[in-house]
Amino acid sequence: MLDILERAALAAGKAILDIYHAGPDVSYKADCSPVTDADNMAEEIILKDLATAFPDIPIVAEEQAAAGHIPDIENRLFFLVDPLDGTKEFISRHNDFTVNIALIEKGIPIAGVVYAPALGVLYAAARGRAEKFAVTDTFTIGERIIIGCRSRGDKLTALASRSHNSSETLAYMNERGIEDYEAIGSSLKFCLLAEGAADIYPRFSRTMEWDTAAGDAVLRAAGGETLTMDGHPLTYGKRNQSRDVDFANPSFVSRGKG
Repeated sequence: MLDILERAALAAGKAILDIYHAGPDVSYKADCSPVTDADNMAEEIILKDLATAFPDIPIVAEEQAAAGHIPDIENRLFFLVDPLDGTKEFISRHNDFTVNIALIEKGIPIAGVVYAPALGVLYAAARGRAEKFAVTDTFTIGERIIIGCRSRGDKLTALASRSHNSSETLAYMNERGIEDYEAIGSSLKFCLLAEGAADIYPRFSRTMEWDTAAGDAVLRAAGGETLTMDGHPLTYGKRNQSRDVDFANPSFVSRGKG
């Protein structure tokens, strides 16, 4: 399965890069968030590949969900797809945007692929093993290395969202004496924790499940965790929430090893 997810992500990433270099067409959804032709094309590629390979596994994808197309996922394995995470970074010509594909079982991300096409790097995880791959100019997998979170010391390095940072996030870091932090776009923050480049990622502004699932899968396989503010693992497949829309995440903190 992971090979198929990787190939789907690579194909979507190639289409995204073609549009990135040519210049995207930008429009806005009902919630005022931007969407581009790259988002739509990448999602179309991924949906086709996954449906062909796994016709019995439903797919929850960002743009399909925005259009009101949500399959029945109750008591089922399902995929979560964000075809272009970090659309604002993509539009602003930053290179930290990603393609995210995750497999969810009983609320847990058990496999995931995060591909950063402009950086030429892909992260993948399944069965408690997390890997980082170089991607060649011909969109094939190059060198593979196993990755793992580093142990946290007395001085922590944090990651924060470039486009969605918040006063709550800054207050959280200040209260814990965290002075060293870097603003990064997209699900790459999870992956940087997973490969031991940082220690903690607090998030108090809005995320949706497709934003986080694939990166969270990589982080968990690398020995890290993502916890809500009440100390429970972040779960996926959240429907009919009393305080928020379907698939919206609460505030959380992702971190490497203790």
